[in-house]
Amino acid sequence: MNYINRQLERKFNKMSGFFKAVLVTGARQVGKTTMLRRLAQGQNRTYVTLDNLMARELAKSDPVLFFQTYKPPIIIDEVQYAPELFSQIKLMCDESEETGLFWLTGSQQYEMMKNVRETLAGRIAILELYSLSKSEKNGTSFDDDLDFTLSALQARQKKVPKNDIVNVFEHIWRGGMPQVVHADAEQRQEYYNAYVNTYLMRDVAELGGVTDALRFSKFLTACAALVAEQVNYKTLAETAEISQPTAREWLKLLEGLGIVYLLRPYANNALKRLSKTPKLYFCDSGLCAHLSMWLTPQTLMNGAASGHFFENYVIIEMLKSYAYSHTKINMTYYRDANSKEIDLFIEENNLIHPLEIKRSAKPDSREVKKFAVLQKANAQLGRGGIICMCEEVTPIDSQNCYIPCNLI
Repeated sequence: MNYINRQLERKFNKMSGFFKAVLVTGARQVGKTTMLRRLAQGQNRTYVTLDNLMARELAKSDPVLFFQTYKPPIIIDEVQYAPELFSQIKLMCDESEETGLFWLTGSQQYEMMKNVRETLAGRIAILELYSLSKSEKNGTSFDDDLDFTLSALQARQKKVPKNDIVNVFEHIWRGGMPQVVHADAEQRQEYYNAYVNTYLMRDVAELGGVTDALRFSKFLTACAALVAEQVNYKTLAETAEISQPTAREWLKLLEGLGIVYLLRPYANNALKRLSKTPKLYFCDSGLCAHLSMWLTPQTLMNGAASGHFFENYVIIEMLKSYAYSHTKINMTYYRDANSKEIDLFIEENNLIHPLEIKRSAKPDSREVKKFAVLQKANAQLGRGGIICMCEEVTPIDSQNCYIPCNLI
């Protein structure tokens, strides 16, 4: 299988040259190990995985002996299984001037992250890898970070083929797991079956203490049915026959394992009565389509949920784009008591870029009138627009454009 270059490589190399340790978190099978082993080619770097029970046992019982056996510079896979290593890594970082000594991978499980941040503060960079984005699959790379000005969007447009809804829904349905990129429908289905039954069920049992596989499976399917909607714990709990507190715990677990992404609502003291409920998205749309029983890209594209899946696609592509970029932003959505909703706010340098997401190739330009609510928020309004299936960047007014979804 040909290696697909990852957009995180640039940032990873930069951080490895600056910090003594770098942790790449993300869901299982998204390509964390493959990327690190690729970047380690030509280096004399030890590799060990804590999926190996003997290595895990040694790491937990005797971290000093572990590092005598597996010497840095080193790649340690699935480091969440032995948090006992972190204190020893800290000591070794402090004894050495060398950067990039420890390359770690793990799931972003809450307890582990707290542990890492507290023990290795100032010594470690934490980066997130997601499944393949559409531009990674196409081999497209943009020179600059995403910028919503007309000229920057037009410059991006020169690098990509015309937007094509069949192509977009093929990507949404297939998902971005490296192993399914070239799989046929039957292979893809078996892959996701195994992914849920093997990795996911094992991880939720080991990391979250969840033993009821049947109820958890129902819970997963219920989450997929709520994609791109506000989280409704009552519905999730009733469908999976569990209590609402358990539904909250399980959703937090899925978020920690990199399976779902919760988009937080925008908060502002000047605006009263804003929603406090996050919206639910799947980090890999292929897994969501599998759980929702959409058996072909065509049925998904023409089905009742296509708008929700399109929104999920845009939000997650945006998430990936910014996770790998130079800039730090905050993503939120807006909803007030009158059910007025704006799909996405990108907050950057005290500017808010408001964005609507529409599956149509020619959405109603009046959608951008909603952005006026921000004038009451004492917030600086940046450029925005409607991300949609249009083929060319087209201005709507001086601040907003129709933005083809393949430019993110």
